[in-house]
Amino acid sequence: MASIVKILRAAAEPNRLRILLLLKAEELSVAELQEILTMGQSTISTHLSQLKQAGLVEDRRTGKNNLYRLRTDAGDFVSGVLARAEAETAEAAGDLAAMRRVLKKRQDRMRSFFDSMAGRLGKDYVPGKSWRSLAEALLRLMPPVVMADLGAGDGSFSLLLARRAERVIAVDSSDKMLAVGRELAARHEVENIEFRAGDMEELPVDSGTVDVAFFSQSLHHALHPARALEEAGRILKPGGRLVILDLAKHRFEEARELYADEWLGFAEAELEGMLEKAGFAEVEVGVVDRDAEAPQFQTLLGTATKA
Repeated sequence: MASIVKILRAAAEPNRLRILLLLKAEELSVAELQEILTMGQSTISTHLSQLKQAGLVEDRRTGKNNLYRLRTDAGDFVSGVLARAEAETAEAAGDLAAMRRVLKKRQDRMRSFFDSMAGRLGKDYVPGKSWRSLAEALLRLMPPVVMADLGAGDGSFSLLLARRAERVIAVDSSDKMLAVGRELAARHEVENIEFRAGDMEELPVDSGTVDVAFFSQSLHHALHPARALEEAGRILKPGGRLVILDLAKHRFEEARELYADEWLGFAEAELEGMLEKAGFAEVEVGVVDRDAEAPQFQTLLGTATKA
């Protein structure tokens, strides 16, 4: 902080005092201060420079603008002076009302942008928005529990789960896939994954030992999906959760040869019925994504709880 003399000298000028009262309430740009105070840019910039030299104001760069604010370490003395000045400055109430109008314009500009993007978010590129980042954020909401990745393939999804899980049991019928998964886990020094060879319809997992079980695009490879769901129910603890990501019913027959698919997806009602028949409660099934390109696969999300 600057000396008390410098602080008092800087704050003594009425217009600088008005600026300080505004910056105590909100970060503002030079242009916004111009609009609120109806002063020229050079006048505002000169006052801000003097306030910075006195150690009362700081700024930060955001895009093409600098936003100014009262320094966070201004101290009790400055806070006390400004509290007294706010009560005694005739323009203070009007300045704050004008500031609220300016901030509303800032919000309106942001709202206008999102209005223009309505229906396009997810189609157009948005910086920082990705399915991986969303998955990471959602995983952080999960407590560290025992998870099972059923039909785990090369273990990519298991590795993601392992970042949050207490332990992950990755089950797949392909020894080569499991070998790739073990190599990936070793390379990334992930130690809380167990890779087990086995079939989704006869899981090598003890009954009632898993908190959350996943079928991630694997259920349509099961010879008997209903049996696979019953097995998932067997390994779950009471109250455990089942999550299914799979394809909605489609007619792309080539998938049987291209991807070794046993089933061409599932209808929502069909998957819901299988879950209920397997003894699950709180069943919810719905389409959560649609491919834009042919054959326009749709993704089903199913969730259920072991009663």
